[in-house]
Amino acid sequence: MTKQKASPTTPCEEIENNHYDAIIIGSGPGGEGAAMNLSKRGQRVAVVERHQDVGGGCTHWGTIPSKALRHSVSRLIDFNNSPLFVEGFHKPRAWTFDQILKQAASVVTKQTRMRAGFYNRNDVDVIHGCAELVDRNTVKVVVEGGTETITADKLLLAPGSRPYRPADIDFSHPRVYDSDTILNLTHHPRHIIIYGAGVIGCEYASIFRGLDCKVTLIDSRERLLSFLDVEISDALSYHLRSSGVMIRHNETYASVVGEDHGVVVNFESGKRLKADALLFANGRTGNTDTLKLDKVGLKANHRGQLEVNEHYQTSVENIYAVGDVIGYPSLASAAYDQGRIAADAIVDGKAEAKLIGNIPTGIYTIPEISSVGKTEQELTAAKIPYEIGQAHFSSLARAQIANAGVGCLKLLFHRETKQILGIHCFGVNASEILHIGQAIMEQEGDANTIEYFVRTTFNYPTMAEAYRVAALNGLNRLF
Repeated sequence: MTKQKASPTTPCEEIENNHYDAIIIGSGPGGEGAAMNLSKRGQRVAVVERHQDVGGGCTHWGTIPSKALRHSVSRLIDFNNSPLFVEGFHKPRAWTFDQILKQAASVVTKQTRMRAGFYNRNDVDVIHGCAELVDRNTVKVVVEGGTETITADKLLLAPGSRPYRPADIDFSHPRVYDSDTILNLTHHPRHIIIYGAGVIGCEYASIFRGLDCKVTLIDSRERLLSFLDVEISDALSYHLRSSGVMIRHNETYASVVGEDHGVVVNFESGKRLKADALLFANGRTGNTDTLKLDKVGLKANHRGQLEVNEHYQTSVENIYAVGDVIGYPSLASAAYDQGRIAADAIVDGKAEAKLIGNIPTGIYTIPEISSVGKTEQELTAAKIPYEIGQAHFSSLARAQIANAGVGCLKLLFHRETKQILGIHCFGVNASEILHIGQAIMEQEGDANTIEYFVRTTFNYPTMAEAYRVAALNGLNRLF
């Protein structure tokens, strides 16, 4: 067994005492949050991680690499669109997918080293191997060359998730990818089909189109990201299309046929598309299939997910679960908080802390999207009298300076109380801008009204000034 306290390269050594207060399976955000909190509360903790490095899918295949890719492509687009740089160049600068992957790899390395340091400083044992449940207190860790058994009073399952792979698609074909294996892409496709227009699919559509690839985005629904405010969803559709992305709605694949130099996708509608590569990005599955849950009386649903109560406790009293493996909201930020809350429940028997009611979403398309709270559609359905305040980035001095005029900030507030009900942002740095409004939205009483943005003084010129502009715009609509 490989046990580490310092770094992923620490030599193997035997565990002298194999009983812990808690064993955590998975070192992603949920596992890390739980491990850090448990350690600081005096618990002896072991984390079992099946991969060579800590960080989980978030660090190695999901959030970090895809956002690093997106940042590099966004900078390339900014360069090619800036009058300051393009003068004198006869053609736009271009990068290939594998070239920008190198920058993403450097970020992953930095994140991995940093997170390994967290475990080392907090005296958490990191054991590299595949975990299997033996009983409610015992975990068998399978490593190359053998197995080792460890025990604990409490177990926390945070194994994360992986891309959903339908059995009728040959993912071993060199031109068929999922959102993990796409990071192994070595050729630069002239045309890529992205099946699945969820968050991951839309983000990769932006990335590949920014690299001047022909992109066809297949959506099985009527509109993109239907959980978003309709106006924001429509804006995303418009800007993806205006950049050259072909979006096809209400389509379902019938078959995928891999060829020597490409992929053919046949649809139930009778359509047929051919491209150099296919990225299948239609959902994720919890990594519970190898844990042998039946040994402890647990059963995952068809997506590999477990049910938990408000303390992240499963139906087995001493076993908890957090992160993607419990489903919604399936966000790295929320998983970390879930881990910390579950750690309190493990130590105290219950947790006083809860996830905030309005969890923000950040969608790293180009342009970026972020939102928190209610949409117009939800407020209308609930018959809540609301008004809208908007600020278009094109009118902000800071956006004009940065040549970032695409986008807007949209505030939804109660007509009578002026309480902030929802915030929706589309454009550059949307996920950063949103947190200003979120902080006010979470305040108690009169402190969370739209009038705060009129009373306060913002730095000028800043993107944050959009809140004052939007607040005045909304208040002017009242009568």
